[in-house]
Amino acid sequence: MTARVGHAAPARKNAARFFRAGAWAALAFGAYPAFVMIAVYSQWFTAQLPGGRNGPADAYRHSLASAVVAYTLSPRCVEWVTAVMERGGEGNASRAMDAHNNAIGARIGAAASTWTAMQREVRAAVDHGAIDARSPEQITWRAPETWQDRLY
Repeated sequence: MTARVGHAAPARKNAARFFRAGAWAALAFGAYPAFVMIAVYSQWFTAQLPGGRNGPADAYRHSLASAVVAYTLSPRCVEWVTAVMERGGEGNASRAMDAHNNAIGARIGAAASTWTAMQREVRAAVDHGAIDARSPEQITWRAPETWQDRLY
């Protein structure tokens, strides 16, 4: 009987390690998106930009979130998220706008020397954006008649 008890203890230890590792992974995967959302919305709420959906505020939110991810992780992560969330910009004008602005934000974040510089450069890019901008260097948003006052 003692032999069986001896085998159960290592199995419990392995299970406990597995669940601890899973808990840490869940915490990390939940904490990072929360960090990005807090970093973005704390700036977004004070930006006083119109067009929470399809307008300059939407462009700012997307470009800043992408800059934060590229600055803290990698521009490659922005590409993955854009492929999944925005379907690579395919399907409608709003997705195309978001994918376009994500790419610009990722470039800004990857090149930024400091956190503050990254935030400042994103805001400057949005301030120089335009309706239906096609240049890969210029932030874009849709025409004012498509804007919606939303947080996302």
